[in-house]
Amino acid sequence: MLISVFVVAISMALFWMAAFTLWWQMHAWRTPETLASTRFDRPEGGTELSFSLLLPARHEQAVLEHTIERLLESSHSNFEIIVIVGHDDPETAAVAERAAARDPVRVRVVTDTHETKNKPKALNTALPHCRGDVVGVFDAEDQVHPELLTHVDHAFTSTGADVVQGGVQLINFHSSWYSLRNCLEYFFYFRSRLHLHAEKGFIPLGGNTVFVRTAVLREADGWDPECLAEDCDLGVRLSSVGKKVVVAYDSDMVTREETPGTLMSLLKQRTRWNQGFLQVYRKKDWRQLPTRGQRMLARYTLMSPFMQAFTGVIIPVNVGIALFLDVPAGIAVVTFLPLITALVTFVFEVVGLHDFGVAYGLRVRFVHYVKLILGGPFYQLMLAGAAVRAVWREKTGRNEWELTSHVGAHLTDLTETREDARR
Repeated sequence: MLISVFVVAISMALFWMAAFTLWWQMHAWRTPETLASTRFDRPEGGTELSFSLLLPARHEQAVLEHTIERLLESSHSNFEIIVIVGHDDPETAAVAERAAARDPVRVRVVTDTHETKNKPKALNTALPHCRGDVVGVFDAEDQVHPELLTHVDHAFTSTGADVVQGGVQLINFHSSWYSLRNCLEYFFYFRSRLHLHAEKGFIPLGGNTVFVRTAVLREADGWDPECLAEDCDLGVRLSSVGKKVVVAYDSDMVTREETPGTLMSLLKQRTRWNQGFLQVYRKKDWRQLPTRGQRMLARYTLMSPFMQAFTGVIIPVNVGIALFLDVPAGIAVVTFLPLITALVTFVFEVVGLHDFGVAYGLRVRFVHYVKLILGGPFYQLMLAGAAVRAVWREKTGRNEWELTSHVGAHLTDLTETREDARR
């Protein structure tokens, strides 16, 4: 009897967790009107705001120059680029200094002298140097659309927003089996889930293509220098004091990036994000949110690493009980409820992969759909492993920053894929 109760409780918990995840994932596709509302509005008239674009770069000499060149192609009339490099990273600093020498009016270099380096410390180093009305954050490997700043300017002025979160999209879906799933994960997250968070008044901001009014950012004392998810933390703190966040995703305007180059690099990246969420949960700023619903959403979101770690451990146990223990037929049926949501999720992922290919002019072959389905369990296992690792690191007090390196796969692979699609 006790085993039956345990099995039912665990199965129902897994079912509802999967159902909530699916609901958030498909939020933007509820109605055609909802989908249309997630895009940038077309700018009307001239620009009104000035931008300070922060570009932290550490050991990114392979991709930094291209990113700066893309930012300089912006059609907006009033922006500056502040490249932040470490005092112990001469290769990246040399690339940044060459760019500043070519365009000293719009490109400046700021040196981060902290002995222990991380992204929030680099951003805080540059914040006093910002002269624009709005501070924008990009990563060193980003491919930024020339019209993005103009659309963000319009979003600020037309909505009165304090923060505008633009879309970020991984592009090199065919680089590996996990790259395919990683790209689709970003597609659903920035295309749909972040819009739901903004609608509910609680949002963990994405890592880049984030724009914050400079006065608001300085009032918040910038980024938490010790947090491994400084973007999430900033979003939670600003949400908790009632700042207005607008999210927009437009396939023409997204910032394009590459997936981590190895599975171990992806595991470490997800570990860092998960541990950062746990740190933000522990800080308890979310408790200032005005409504119970917002606080429940915050608690559920920030505790997701615990739940992901739990599912990674309990699902094999649950399947083993269903297959090998003598439980009543009704109980055995209940154990397969999480499988139903998993199958529905697979269907939506297949449709989502098709839409991703259409949106970006990429050729998605039959083999990619096969990899998507077959790779699903292994990808979830990796995510569960990262969550377990994050919980363990947080418990043992390990919070060193594990850097994700980039080689520009989204630049070369994107060109090759589009050429292949034209043939």
